[in-house]
Amino acid sequence: MSKALKARIVMRPGLVGGKPVIRGTRVSVEFILGLLASGMNIEDILEDYQHLSREDILAALHYAENLVRHEEVLAPSHIASIR
Repeated sequence: MSKALKARIVMRPGLVGGKPVIRGTRVSVEFILGLLASGMNIEDILEDYQHLSREDILAALHYAENLVRHEEVLAPSHIASIR
């Protein structure tokens, strides 16, 4: 993720429970992902949330992608031994 996109996502303990949000807003990455998962496209979101930019939404997607990319996946045999 580029520095410009990274700079758009911030986390502060007193802001939205410390969740990652778009800088200068209380709009969380989780909220944006939920909108996209519900079927809204970027243009729909920009129309409904005019204080956001396309780059904000892309930054949220890149942030989530980065989390998944570094996620540790356990093999099924490891999962059974954890229970």
